[in-house]
Amino acid sequence: MPLLTVLALMALPFVEVWLMIAVGGWIGVPWTLAALVSLLVLGVAVLRRAGTRAFRDADGALRSGEPPRGGLLDPLMLMAGGILLVVPGFVTAVLGLLMVLPFTRPALRWAFAGWAQRRVRRMQERMEEEFVVRGSGAPGAPGQGPFGGTGEPFGRRPGAGGEASPPNRGRVIRGSFEPEDPDDTGH
Repeated sequence: MPLLTVLALMALPFVEVWLMIAVGGWIGVPWTLAALVSLLVLGVAVLRRAGTRAFRDADGALRSGEPPRGGLLDPLMLMAGGILLVVPGFVTAVLGLLMVLPFTRPALRWAFAGWAQRRVRRMQERMEEEFVVRGSGAPGAPGQGPFGGTGEPFGRRPGAGGEASPPNRGRVIRGSFEPEDPDDTGH
């Protein structure tokens, strides 16, 4: 997925320029420039309004000690839409208008909430799998100690209680240690 995003972002300027040339050939260069300038002015107006509103909501929330009443997603969508409108081009303008228009924002909010829930669920599943691989439960799970299944802060100790060392712990070399005598020069 990230590769597709990178490729789309690399192709966007070429698509925008091609679309500007096509629209310029269809309606004329002056009208194309007028449309791009009007989209820029609309984007600046949206950014100013969204910034003022977000600042006012944040200030009110800080003064009252409560979270902002409208949430953070709407001002962020308005600001992102305003930025997309300021960027010259028709593809970015359409995306910006989708984020700015009041009747499309609820659908985008719903889609973003679903995406975020799926992402959080996937991250939780990966965390649980990682804890199982390491041989301990997720911290705070029922029947678990504060440091996992064994109560050990760094997981299970290898070889403790007759258990084999957990996977991914590296190779263990058994041996003995004999200290050197500082008086012995060894020659």
